[in-house]
Amino acid sequence: MSRDWAGASKSTSAIEGFPRHWRAFRYRAVLAVAATIASTPAAGANQLEGIRLRDGPDSTRVVLTTEEVASFKVFRLDNPDRVVVDLFDTRPARGLSPGSPDSRMVRRIRSSPRQRTNYRVVLDLARRADHREQVLGPIAPYGHRLVIDLYPADGEDEPATEASPPQRDQDVIVAVDPGHGGRHPGTVGVGGVYEKNVVLAISRELKRALDGMPGFRGVLIRDGDYFVDLRRRFEIAHRARADMFVSIHANAFRMKSVYGAEVFVLSLRGAAMETAKLLADRENGSGVDGGFGAVSLHDVPESVARIMVDLSMDSKRNASVELGEAVLGALAGTVPLRKKRLHEKAFQVLKSPSLPSILVETGYLSNPREARQLTDPAHQRRLARAIAGGIRDYASMNAPEGTLLASMVESGTVRYVVKRGDTLSEIAERYGTSTRLLLMRNNIASSNRILVGQVLFIPFGKASGS
Repeated sequence: MSRDWAGASKSTSAIEGFPRHWRAFRYRAVLAVAATIASTPAAGANQLEGIRLRDGPDSTRVVLTTEEVASFKVFRLDNPDRVVVDLFDTRPARGLSPGSPDSRMVRRIRSSPRQRTNYRVVLDLARRADHREQVLGPIAPYGHRLVIDLYPADGEDEPATEASPPQRDQDVIVAVDPGHGGRHPGTVGVGGVYEKNVVLAISRELKRALDGMPGFRGVLIRDGDYFVDLRRRFEIAHRARADMFVSIHANAFRMKSVYGAEVFVLSLRGAAMETAKLLADRENGSGVDGGFGAVSLHDVPESVARIMVDLSMDSKRNASVELGEAVLGALAGTVPLRKKRLHEKAFQVLKSPSLPSILVETGYLSNPREARQLTDPAHQRRLARAIAGGIRDYASMNAPEGTLLASMVESGTVRYVVKRGDTLSEIAERYGTSTRLLLMRNNIASSNRILVGQVLFIPFGKASGS
């Protein structure tokens, strides 16, 4: 996991440090102009190498890749709605084609030369949108990039996202957060493996494992290769009515011999820093849980606000420790651990004062053997099932009121209708019980034969022997 992702998403490039909100018709000053004028031709010196587009949860990102730093202007036109990008002293690469976008925001991309030395790209919009642009420096495998983010204009209906409120209110909702994404690749491991891709694959398997457990539902914070702001991840989790937050990462170290999974929770120092921040922001109307579904602190006396925030943060951190220990215990029987105890850090993705939150480092991409395992789909499934098992263990002891899981724990038995493809051993594993107890409870012969549509009574809770 790269340090800037876990702590703060600050740019390390002078170019990336430009204000993101510079608007239409403002010419961008290119930092290297003085150095390049003497060494490059005056006309068509730069080259547009590619145009990429992808939809994120609440915006659409258009990326123009150029050979050198681009000098440009961006503006919006109405009737019909479109965003125009003029690239100065730029020519297209041979064979460049914008292609046909598959996007909810951009209907078509057009491009053509303009005024001999310039090049124009037009984004025909499917709906009215605002835009923000930024210039990014090279980061493997990409070169210089002009990034244009399109957002639904004020007053426009926003499309549904993958983290929309769940249909089944009684499920325990787990927000699964694949680390990094988009221009934040995270660790680059042995063989050029990107952390962002590995953890997305594991997170998808974790969601499948959670969805396969009765009473649980997984929600992916991102389900593609795009960037989600660190604090926005908690907002997505809240909109999905999540009961806990699990961030998935992969690690790296300068010594290739280091290996093993790790689980992190928020440190006491990190909790104190976040408490101080919430109190400092209370004049702006910040809520006790960091701004989602909150009790406003704006008109609350400072002494009362401090008590509210301290109680919320302490309670959440204690729950996070319980969740982390349950997941660590489940991982211990599946993969090697670097250390058989929880780690404490002040990572940003652990700082929600309302959701139990943990960060799972699934292994070290810098270790050749572990890098091969982490890219193996079978190993990814084993990891995901172990993490899901730890989540189930924690939730079974802390079932939220009104959930199906709470009623299952209370009654001690659940009715299950057999579906096509089910086996007794799989059902037993899914519910945390044993095949032997299923046979005894349902008077099934030792042949283990079950029929589609058959009703099974399942003793809920862990049992030994299968």
